[in-house]
Amino acid sequence: MGKDAKGGKGKGKQAGGSEDGGAKGKGKGGKAADGLGTCTYVKARHILCEKQGKINEAYKKLQDGWLSNGDKVPPAEFAKIAAEYSECPSGKKGGDLGWFPRGKMAGPFQEVAFNTVVGATSPPFKST
Repeated sequence: MGKDAKGGKGKGKQAGGSEDGGAKGKGKGGKAADGLGTCTYVKARHILCEKQGKINEAYKKLQDGWLSNGDKVPPAEFAKIAAEYSECPSGKKGGDLGWFPRGKMAGPFQEVAFNTVVGATSPPFKST
C-alpha cells in the first residue's frame, strides 16, 4: 500500500498503491528513516478483492508494469487497476481512501498503512 503521511505513520485481500509526494507536516516527534516519524494521519489507495486469485492478478499487473523494476506505481496507473479490480466503492475513485488517522481502519490494514514507506506499494495482505 502506498501513501502520503501527515505526522509521524475491509474485508478481503488488499494491495495498496502509491501516492505522489512525501511526508506532510502535521506530525509530532522526530522523523524516522522512512520520513514518517510519528505520523498521526496517512493517505492511502487500495484494491479490495474477496478472492485471492483476483488480487493476485491485479498485483501482477502492478509488478509487471513497475514494481519488478523497482519503480513506483504512478497514481493514475494504480487508479486504473483499482477501478478494474477493486470490489470496494473506493475503486471508482481509483482506490483512494483519502486521509485517515490511526484507529480509524481495521487492525491489519492500519498496520500496513502506517508502516509502508511513503510512495511505496505493499504486497497483498489479508484484512478484516
